[in-house]
Amino acid sequence: MSEQNTPTPSGDRSSEPLWPLWEVFVRASRGLSHVHAGSIHAPDAAMAVRNARDLYTRRNEGVSVWVVPAEAIISSDPDHKGAFFESAQGKNYRHATYYTQSEGVKHL
Repeated sequence: MSEQNTPTPSGDRSSEPLWPLWEVFVRASRGLSHVHAGSIHAPDAAMAVRNARDLYTRRNEGVSVWVVPAEAIISSDPDHKGAFFESAQGKNYRHATYYTQSEGVKHL
């Protein structure tokens, strides 16, 4: 878990509790998708939503804010993008252009 230190009066940050990292997603207007806007540190979900609103929608840029604990996000490995994203050879049936229209079927 990624966390933020707060300095003590002596300037030592190593012994202080750390806040979790939250990823922020903002939807600009109804009908659009949420888009990743950035990250924030907050002690809990309620504070994360408030901080995200204050930081990422200051000028009425959004209608909805999502915050997700960064530790809950799982991603693919960029080093294996070829094997992960490339279409498998010989599987043309996965594309609509592979199929032909049937002669006897109406409304297709």
